[in-house]
Order: sequence, then structure tokens, then C-alpha cells
Amino acid sequence: MKVIYDRETDTLTVIFTDVPVAESDEDKPGVILDYDAVGNLVSLEILDASRRVPFPNRIEYQMAPVPA
Repeated sequence: MKVIYDRETDTLTVIFTDVPVAESDEDKPGVILDYDAVGNLVSLEILDASRRVPFPNRIEYQMAPVPA
């Protein structure tokens, strides 16, 4: 997984897998979901990210505990 914040375009992109995008859908205004040829989610784009995300240039990564 890769997260990219582009200050110039104010776009935050989360790439889940590195495969070609076959289709894009604007789920909500300013939120674009990209899908591969079989319908799997490939990436998520947030337009005007600085207005929608408190700190688009800062990432916090957490893993849920593994059940025993």
C-alpha cells in the first residue's frame, strides 16, 4: 500500500495495489474510487484534501492486534 499527498494538486491518493485502473467512480463529491478490470478496488483519491483531511501530509499507521 502506498499513500501520496500532492501539495500542488491538493490530492491525497491511497494505492492499495499496483494494477492498471479500468474504471473510476466519484463515490461522493471529491472522493474517487478506482477499480481494476474485475471490479476490485485499486485506489482511493481525495480531491481538495487539505479541506477534507486534517493533516493530509501526516500518516499514522496502526495494525490491529492478532487474536490469540
